[in-house]
Amino acid sequence: MLHSTLALSLLLIAVSSNLAMAIKKEKRAPQTLSRGWGDEITWVQTYEEGLYQAKKSNKPLMVIHHLEDCQYCQALKKAFAENEEIQEMAQNNFVMLNLMHETTDKNLSPDGQYVPRIMFVDPSLTVRADITGRYSNRLYTYEPQDMPFLIENMKKALRLIQTEL
Repeated sequence: MLHSTLALSLLLIAVSSNLAMAIKKEKRAPQTLSRGWGDEITWVQTYEEGLYQAKKSNKPLMVIHHLEDCQYCQALKKAFAENEEIQEMAQNNFVMLNLMHETTDKNLSPDGQYVPRIMFVDPSLTVRADITGRYSNRLYTYEPQDMPFLIENMKKALRLIQTEL
């Protein structure tokens, strides 16, 4: 009896120590606000903070709607993060926000709540529904091969500040 109790105790200790080591291995680095979209970019935490910073800095707000478990979002994130021109413009000329949930502002989903979706808000706090992607069924979506088109839309958002505000 004593022998089996001892053997069971040793087995439990071995299993729990292996489990503890497995849990330690799975620990990930803390997630930043970039969520992989660009660690050198300063990201705002909320839509309301983004609106405030856009108005205060006279820069457009770029809002990226995405989900972690969406393969299309992950592909777009990779292309976005690897594109040096996008990263530079985002870092220097935009207030940046990436959201994994919908906002209460229905202007940010004029044609539906799908992901990925990128929208621009100018410093007058107007959602620029006129800055769209290439697809007629999802006006504000971009795919990895659309990075040149996204760059042009970023430049357009910057030009509109000069001409309209």
